[in-house]
Amino acid sequence: MMALLATMPCWAGGSIQLDGPRGGWQHSGLQNELERGTAAYPKPPVDRGAQRYRTLIEGRLLQMGKNRKPHLLVVNGNPMPLYTDEQGHFARPYAFGPGSNSIEIRTPDGKERKRVQFYDNYTTKTKARLRAILTWDDPHAEVDLHVIAPNGAHAFWANPQLGDGGGLDVDSVDGAGPEIFSSAAPQSGNWLFYINYWGNFNEAGYNFDDDRNEQVVITARLSLIFNENTLNERRESFVVPLRKVGDLTLGRAIRL
Repeated sequence: MMALLATMPCWAGGSIQLDGPRGGWQHSGLQNELERGTAAYPKPPVDRGAQRYRTLIEGRLLQMGKNRKPHLLVVNGNPMPLYTDEQGHFARPYAFGPGSNSIEIRTPDGKERKRVQFYDNYTTKTKARLRAILTWDDPHAEVDLHVIAPNGAHAFWANPQLGDGGGLDVDSVDGAGPEIFSSAAPQSGNWLFYINYWGNFNEAGYNFDDDRNEQVVITARLSLIFNENTLNERRESFVVPLRKVGDLTLGRAIRL
């Protein structure tokens, strides 16, 4: 049911336009304008994730003003800054689990919000018992999630999939994430989640100059979701500061 949103109709209202899958979203308070954004930030978005069912959240923000402070994109309760191109178009990769999902976009002042709730009934998907989502607040920084499983297996950008089927659903290079790791049957034992400020990324490519990012201190947010979309769902969130290229920080250690 989920497909690349670039080919789908656009739900619009106020200063926010949000594309959605045809027949796939139960929308709330939005009107169908039959328009769709065609650009991304940057263009095209870069996603090195290796797992299936990745899709895009696309749309356009209007009347952004001169300060161009980022809107907030909240997916299933997970917030992240939403950066755009000069015309206000955005495209963010994401991996939705089966069941009920929500997308909300908020203006910087919080006065306007657009929310879409939809049900993903993809029958071949399995629910994630463990999911990790990493976002950050600098559109020019490239931040990586590293996950160490109890057996020592290491999931990261160069090795996105683990032998047991878990791995990176989304490995977003541009913008402010997300990076998403999920496992339907996580091993018992100690799990380690590291955050690495790898470098910077813009339309010209990679660079490793500490002065080429926007934030003096980058705020990374690591969210861990257990038993997603079940009655036993539980989540934890942690904020990690990153100050210079090369920073490697243990975001969280857990035991399952």
